[in-house]
Amino acid sequence: MRHLVIKLGALGDVILATALIRRLLESRPDVAHTLLTTPAFATLFAGWSGLEVVAIPRHGARNMWRAVRFMRRGGFSRVYDFQSNDRTGLMVALSGIPERVGNHPRFPYTHHPPTVYSSEIHIFERMNQVLASAGIAPAEPQPHLPPTESDRAHVASWLETHGLSPGGFVLCHAGASARWPSKRWPHFAALARRLEREAGLPVVWLGAGEDAEDNRALAAEAGIDATGAFSIVQLAEIGRKARFAVTNDSGPMHVLSASAIPVFAFFGPTNWVKNHALGQAGRVLRHPLECSPCHRGVCPPEKGHACLAELAVETVWERLRAEHLVP
Repeated sequence: MRHLVIKLGALGDVILATALIRRLLESRPDVAHTLLTTPAFATLFAGWSGLEVVAIPRHGARNMWRAVRFMRRGGFSRVYDFQSNDRTGLMVALSGIPERVGNHPRFPYTHHPPTVYSSEIHIFERMNQVLASAGIAPAEPQPHLPPTESDRAHVASWLETHGLSPGGFVLCHAGASARWPSKRWPHFAALARRLEREAGLPVVWLGAGEDAEDNRALAAEAGIDATGAFSIVQLAEIGRKARFAVTNDSGPMHVLSASAIPVFAFFGPTNWVKNHALGQAGRVLRHPLECSPCHRGVCPPEKGHACLAELAVETVWERLRAEHLVP
């Protein structure tokens, strides 16, 4: 018996889906599971056992038909469409797979929650409803990003090179998507200086290429620039060595929630109820205003980015102190 799982992107959504996929593997050890994803995310599953991974680019008609041909020839008896958009819905409809599990109570899905998703609950909670429609018990709110031996060795070497010991540093991601500058909390440098001065905790600035300029400037104030130093799975691994993390609403926020450490995340323009990191709802950092969430990538000048700008370092410090993470 073979079952197919579809999850193509984006980063945060794939991280959330790892908990669901793990639940499927645990609940049906008698089934051979295959994941259909995109090349960008295939490496996230390198450390998994019992899961075949097939990567096909998600864009373009030719790639869609490649995916449909794969699905039709795979001998699958059930498909879990964890993407459930119009594109994957069409793919599932053409797949010939008899049991089709998805998020929407409509064709082509044979198993689905009874009601339309209203976006009033976290997407992970909704996807557990999708699992329930197929007779699968709920997944735990803990992403699963197991490292390979190579990942562990890389992180250990990096920590040794920079003189960092487990539990003796903090991870911060001060960036956000280029489409969402409004997600950026503007006081990261001040927080980093205080963490070093008062708690003796150096900050490691995380990010990818688009974060490089900002991270250089932040590291000049305090901390270590680690732009591009880690893959996604390695980011989860260094998270397991950190004392805690502070991030904006971003992909790294979701990745670090796989590390089983406290992850504090800033929310202003986006809805924390739907988007917070799994298991970290109690560590959302926000300054409630009538205009928040506005779902705008750029804050109107007259608003002054108040939802995040008025969230003071002292407020964050008190939240950290409440969990005995700083003196």
